[in-house]
Amino acid sequence: MFDWIRKHQRLMQLLLLLLIFPAFAFFGIQGYESFFSSEGALATVGDAKITRQEFETAQRQQSEQLRQALGDRFDPSMLDTPQMRERVLDSLIAQRALLIDAIDHRIVVPDSQLRATIHATGIGGTEGAFDFERYRSALRARGQSEASFEAQMRRDIALQTMPEAIAQTVTVPASVVDAVIAFAEQTRELRQLLVAPDSFAKDIHPTDDQLSAWYERNASVFEEPEHAKVDYVVLSEDAVARNIEVSADDARSYYEQNKTRFTTAEQRRASHILIRVDPGASAEQRKAAREKAEAIERKLKEGANFAELARTESQDPGSANAGGDLGFFTRDMMVQPFADAAFALQAGQTSGVVETEFGFHIIRVTDIRPATQKSFESVRPEIESEIRAQLAAARYAEAADTFSNLVYEQPDSLEPAAKRFGLKIETADVGRDGDPQLPRENPLNNRHLLEALFRSDSIQSRNNTEAIDVGPNRLASARVVEYHAARKRPFDEVKDEVRKRLVAEQAHERALKAGEARLAQLRKGEGAKPDDFGAARSVRRSAPGDFPAVALEPVFRASADSLPAYVGVDLGDQGYAVYEIVRVTPPDPALVAQRRDAYRQQLSQAYSQQLLGDYVASVIAGAKVVRYPERLGSSENR
Repeated sequence: MFDWIRKHQRLMQLLLLLLIFPAFAFFGIQGYESFFSSEGALATVGDAKITRQEFETAQRQQSEQLRQALGDRFDPSMLDTPQMRERVLDSLIAQRALLIDAIDHRIVVPDSQLRATIHATGIGGTEGAFDFERYRSALRARGQSEASFEAQMRRDIALQTMPEAIAQTVTVPASVVDAVIAFAEQTRELRQLLVAPDSFAKDIHPTDDQLSAWYERNASVFEEPEHAKVDYVVLSEDAVARNIEVSADDARSYYEQNKTRFTTAEQRRASHILIRVDPGASAEQRKAAREKAEAIERKLKEGANFAELARTESQDPGSANAGGDLGFFTRDMMVQPFADAAFALQAGQTSGVVETEFGFHIIRVTDIRPATQKSFESVRPEIESEIRAQLAAARYAEAADTFSNLVYEQPDSLEPAAKRFGLKIETADVGRDGDPQLPRENPLNNRHLLEALFRSDSIQSRNNTEAIDVGPNRLASARVVEYHAARKRPFDEVKDEVRKRLVAEQAHERALKAGEARLAQLRKGEGAKPDDFGAARSVRRSAPGDFPAVALEPVFRASADSLPAYVGVDLGDQGYAVYEIVRVTPPDPALVAQRRDAYRQQLSQAYSQQLLGDYVASVIAGAKVVRYPERLGSSENR
């Protein structure tokens, strides 16, 4: 029922990139003023240019996202292919076109929505009150200011507004939902007749000539690829950090020098009622808005319920439904006039009318959390970890030089380098293309290290390779311990295996031929015997259980106008199955009622994806996109 998604896989991959990698990841730390003035374009979207820097930022962000998603299965080289580079550029183009569309539609993101979105990211903590110091520290680690990050978040939210609004317009008719349920939840009662290859295998006795001919036809099956047993060691920043001791005095000094980082700023919880004023409003409009706010203030003084007035009168969609509640915030999280008013009040007090760039507010403080200082002992592990990381980053370059010299100067052993840095020498058996059983980020799946290992001089001398960069702040060296050249296993060595394969192949062919003949007889009403078929079983498309997946579609596609009906399916090594469809039962009305909401949701999601895909495609089509594919080379060609 999701044929559209299957037929538009490329577009769905693009949409997946849009969902996985937020807009600010693509635009990076570049200012909004560079939106229309970047140089070195890889593509243009209208008057805006997509630069090499933006593309490389997108690749780095994509790499980090995939590293977190795939863990040990992640291989950085998987991103450095023409197809993946093109997909990254596709997603940049789509993001840029959607952002231009959002600007054209004059989409404005209110502060309350920005605060809620930032809080949901977890960057300021995922439990309890928002930790502003943690938030600021995280941004410093990214090399971003609060202003630039929040501006980027606003762009990200604005960019998603139109697609989300479009997706929410989907309505699936009840008749369509019920038709899909009737199809998916229908039950078919089946009996199976299996023509197994084993029944033919005993009569197959290939000659030596036949075995030899099959061996020659299938020579690739018996090719043993080149491989080697290797030792290797990896120097990383983490390995350097493990050898660093942090004294109590150093940790205490760090704490005293960075005390503000371990202080939780005072927080206020407040509710507000906002009468919004657009930036370009006239003096008359501003006056009318103030008068409306003052009228609400009078009602509050007369005893009106603040939460009820916020629900009915406030023009802040992010907080109105919650009675105006904004949650806890620090002074720096609000614009100055709002913060000054809120932090001048005591719990339970209400402000007068406060004017900000967004309009006129009436603020009520509902709770206060005083500033707190974390103790040295409570943050000592965090401090020691940070000091180790900082020292390791500073010492890694020197350690890398020493490591490189050791593996070069003592080429017949990795022991000196391993002993110097407390590293473990690992052993593995790999081919020239690496080992799929090892994690993708393992050095023995790094193309550059493999090329060095399988050079003729490395194979002959059994010496260490040079120190090779195998990832961010990771160096590796390896040496061949045992080498085995590629070879074709000789016929005499594999003769028994050839016999088994040839007998199985011919037995399968005979089973197919016999099964198809039997199916033809049954469809003509001939040759059916009560004992031919096994016991009847019920199968439902939505819950097939252990029913063979390859047989599911043919069985449910078969016409049930006249029963019994017969369907034949090749089950591979198991043989040929003939299924007798005995009975077709529509779904129970109670089951339909029970599953209707779940099916409606699935169908709505599928239709939403289609609408979203159409919208993205239409925005891109109308954005005057020009590509420069000749500039989209690999990282190695630049």
